[in-house]
Amino acid sequence: MPPRLSARRVCLFIAFGTVVSVLVTLHHRWPSTKSKISPPVDLESEVVVASTPPAFPDGDSFATEQPQKSEKAWFFSGGTVFPTHSKGLPRLFPDQTDGDRITDQLMYVPEDYQGFDTQEKLILAYNGLGTWGQKPGPASFHGCPVSRCSLTDDRSRAVDADAILYKDHFIHPGVARPSKQVWMMYFLECPYHTQSIKFPDVINWTATYRRDSDLVAPYERWTYYDPQMKQKTQTRDYSANKTKKVAWFVSNCGARNGRLAYARELSKHISVDIYGSCGPLKCPRSDKKCFELLDRDYKFYLAFENSNCRDYITEKFYVNGLGQNVLPIVMGARPEDYQRSAPEGSYIHVDEFAGPAELAAYLNRLDKDNALYNSYFKWKGTGEFINTYFWCRLCAMLHAPRVHRHYEDVNDWWRGPGVCTSKSWRNADFA
Repeated sequence: MPPRLSARRVCLFIAFGTVVSVLVTLHHRWPSTKSKISPPVDLESEVVVASTPPAFPDGDSFATEQPQKSEKAWFFSGGTVFPTHSKGLPRLFPDQTDGDRITDQLMYVPEDYQGFDTQEKLILAYNGLGTWGQKPGPASFHGCPVSRCSLTDDRSRAVDADAILYKDHFIHPGVARPSKQVWMMYFLECPYHTQSIKFPDVINWTATYRRDSDLVAPYERWTYYDPQMKQKTQTRDYSANKTKKVAWFVSNCGARNGRLAYARELSKHISVDIYGSCGPLKCPRSDKKCFELLDRDYKFYLAFENSNCRDYITEKFYVNGLGQNVLPIVMGARPEDYQRSAPEGSYIHVDEFAGPAELAAYLNRLDKDNALYNSYFKWKGTGEFINTYFWCRLCAMLHAPRVHRHYEDVNDWWRGPGVCTSKSWRNADFA
């Protein structure tokens, strides 16, 4: 006869079985926390962003929680949203997607990237690191989503470096390029003021202000917080207490695009105060009071570049113009280039008018119509000029799946027909 079980023992067996059942259920419902990287949801190769834990700047862990719309990407001031692994075809190069791809590159993490377990990429700055303001080692990549890269200026590493980076001047290293090595050319200035490279088929990637560069390196990059909200009601009257009309700070009087002649013709129809070497007024470039003067007294500023070249938009527009509470009048890049790069409705392009007289007539109208003048400032508060993190993007691109690419003649791409003009874009032969 089998032994009898007391009621107390029966209750204990039932309780134990219940606990075991609950633990098994929870084990199947909750994912393991051992993996440092969880795959994001993939919708037609879209990059999914996610909030990051404090450990993220070391490049060794990523979060996958879907961010709220009010959160900002990591490259914005105070941004807390970092990328997860990207699946599908990357959108990093000009032939992979439209636009300048800067935010795509900033939010790119290769699918197989494993933080410190990933092999480091070595970048040789062939012209030296001093011109970049950087030091040897991995410090330039700390805080990047993809941080497994290191810098050197030791030319003896030319054979085993993953990339050789040239700044403004190309010098052939005198060794055959390994099949997986990238040679990259960086230009800050426009074609009129840069080297003509005499070697064909040597440059794989370009880094310039041009939007069709492999790694676009603009003087500034405006980015909206919400692409659907490009205007915002302003509480300030930007015309208040301004008694003067047009100002211009300029030192180069021999620019190829005839900007000085245009400004002088403009001054026949509206008051134009020219500061610097090309005019009667003085205000040292290093004196902050110059910008205070601009903010306080003037309604318009001539943000005229020294050359009319595609996408060539410098600090003359971004800092001297949009950085102040003044309406910039622009000359330099094509009208469509400003339209893609600047906040919507934030400037006036000279090529919108037949000539200086017609432009002056419109400026005089704005001077008398405060509401119309203030409409050019509705972009303020809708975004910001972001840090484009050149080194972070370069590192991410070196870790991306490699597709061989090179320029048969980088000079033809950089300075060929249609890139620059000494005339107005309205009158250019190729326009």
